[in-house]
Parts: sequence; C-alpha cells; structure tokens
Amino acid sequence: MINLQVSSNTIMRVLLVPLLLVMLPTIVSAECTCEVDAQENNRTESLRYKIGAVASILIAGGIGVSLPLLGRRVEALNPENDIFFMIKAFAAGVILATGFVHILPDAFEILTSPCLKDNPWGRFPFTGFVAMMSSIGTLMVDSLATSFYKRQHFNNSGGKQVNVDEEKDDDNDDQHAGHVHVHTHTTNGHAHGSATTPSSRETGVSDLIRHRIISQVLELGIVVHSVIIGISLGASQNPETIKPLLAALSFHQFFEGMGLGGCISQAKFKSLSTVIMALFFSLTTPLGIVIGIGISRVYNENSSTALIVEGVFNSASAGILIYMALVDLLAADFMNPRMQSNFRLQLGANISLLLGAGCMSVLAKWA
Repeated sequence: MINLQVSSNTIMRVLLVPLLLVMLPTIVSAECTCEVDAQENNRTESLRYKIGAVASILIAGGIGVSLPLLGRRVEALNPENDIFFMIKAFAAGVILATGFVHILPDAFEILTSPCLKDNPWGRFPFTGFVAMMSSIGTLMVDSLATSFYKRQHFNNSGGKQVNVDEEKDDDNDDQHAGHVHVHTHTTNGHAHGSATTPSSRETGVSDLIRHRIISQVLELGIVVHSVIIGISLGASQNPETIKPLLAALSFHQFFEGMGLGGCISQAKFKSLSTVIMALFFSLTTPLGIVIGIGISRVYNENSSTALIVEGVFNSASAGILIYMALVDLLAADFMNPRMQSNFRLQLGANISLLLGAGCMSVLAKWA
C-alpha cells in the first residue's frame, strides 16, 4: 500500500513538473505587464540620452540621404555608373530588412499583446492583413499616379519637344552640348530639337516619372515608420532601453537614408525639391523623439490606444517598404538590360543586396 502511494506521488510529480513548465510562460504572459515599472525610470538620465539621440540620428540621417545626392558632383556616385547599382542594391537590402526584420515582427508583437482585448485582436491576424492591404494600396497608388502623370505630361506637351533633363541642376546643363540639334520648319517658323526618336524621348520621360513616384512613395513609408520609432524612443523613461537604441537607430537612419537618397537622385528633382525631401527625411525621427519627450508624462506605451495605433501604423509601413524594396527597387534594377548583360555587375549587386540585408538584420538585436 505504501509502495502504491509512493508510486502514485511519483507519477503525479512526473506529470505536474512538465505541466508547470508548459503553463509557466502562459501564466506569466497572462499577468499583463501593462503597468510602468517606476524603478526602471530615470527622467533626468533618460532625457540626456534622448537629446543625444536627436543629434546623432539627425546627423546620421542627413549624411546617409546626402551621399547618393553627391553623385551629381562625384563621378563614382553618378547613377550612370555600375557602382551606383551596387550602392542602390545595398540600400534596397537595408529597406527590405527594415520591413521584414524590424517593423513586421514588432507589429505582430504589439497587436498580439495581452494588454489588448482578445476579441477582436486575438482572433484575427490584423498585422498580416494590414501589411497586405498597404502593399496592395501602394501598388494601386503607384500604378494610378504613374498613368495620371504620364497622361498629364504628354497632354501638356502637345507634340512639343520633350526635354527629359529640364529639371536637372544648372551645373548639369553642359551635358546638352553633346546633343545633335536639327532644324525643322513649321508654319510658325523653325524649331530646335534633339535628334532623338519620339519613342526614346517618351521612354526617358516615363522612366523619370516612375523614379519620382517611387521616391515619393518610399519616403512616405519610411517617414511613417520613423515618426513611430521616434515617439516610442522619446516617450521611454528607461535609460537601459534608450542607450542601445541610440546607436542602432543612428545606423538605421543612415542606411535608410542611402536608399532614399539613391531614389531621389534618380528622380532628378529640382534643387529645392531635393533639399526639402532630404530635410523631411532627416527631421522626422528627431521630431518624433521631441514629440515623445513632450508626451512622456501622460503617454502609456501599454495602453490599448497606443498599442493599436502603433501596431497598425507599423504594419502599414512594413507593407509599403517591402513592396517598394522588392518591386520598385530590386526588380526594376535586377531586370535592367544593363545588369542582365553584365555578370560582374550582377554578382556585385547580389553581394551588395545580401550585405545590406545582413547589416540591417544584425541591428535588430538592439533595435
């Protein structure tokens, strides 16, 4: 009888130990840590790190977005050179990893938080759904905007000579000296035009319009994400959380800036438009940090409203960046006849892509 009781106790222990090990994470996660741990908060110390983050991220983002734009003056960074394809592939890998490795996992974690009601947030994969819909929405905007601007441009041109380089900087005007000019007599006298076929001019204008739309939509996706992470950093009161983010987000902004700067460079905007887009990118994360500092006393990152807004915006941003990286940046360049006919360029671009995605993925350990 004693042996039977001992064996039954042993069996119970054998059954209960694994059961407790399985249940323990569930019990811990069920105890929703929605309350702010006051012991980890140090407003004075964290404010110093936040001010440092504003300066560091602003400088890193500014340098990153400016480097590709220097291609107008630095021959090695010119969009017509092979090295530019590799730089752009590296930047596209950074943007792709930002969407897949940084933003999307955070969005999944946020929208499945135990601080949110199980119905509906626990019963439907909102993260994947929002990311999918934002990708489809980006495709629609991309397509509609391209067709609209093409129709508008060719309707306004009315058969006139189309000058693809009309919005280049003044210091690039000398490249027209190499064009062959011809005279064509019309009822109004004579007109000067470049000895290029209408189809080649239309192709040049179409490519220019595509690059401009790509750069604007890409900046939208990056800016949405940058504001969110800036507010999250600014609202945090834990110095141990802020310190690794300071360095990681600086590199993050630098690499993202390179990707965006490459697209802006190819879009050949006027100087003022280029400066505005570069400043807009550089200032968004620091502005988000400032907003986060301002609302840090009332902001609760674990409140349902904050979680829903952050999760939905991160999901949408991830969808936009993944679509832009794969379709508008990588597919467009990797299917380019120039790259298809050059094995060394293909190899270099593929290695650059893997390096960019790898570097950004490693940063996910800290940010």
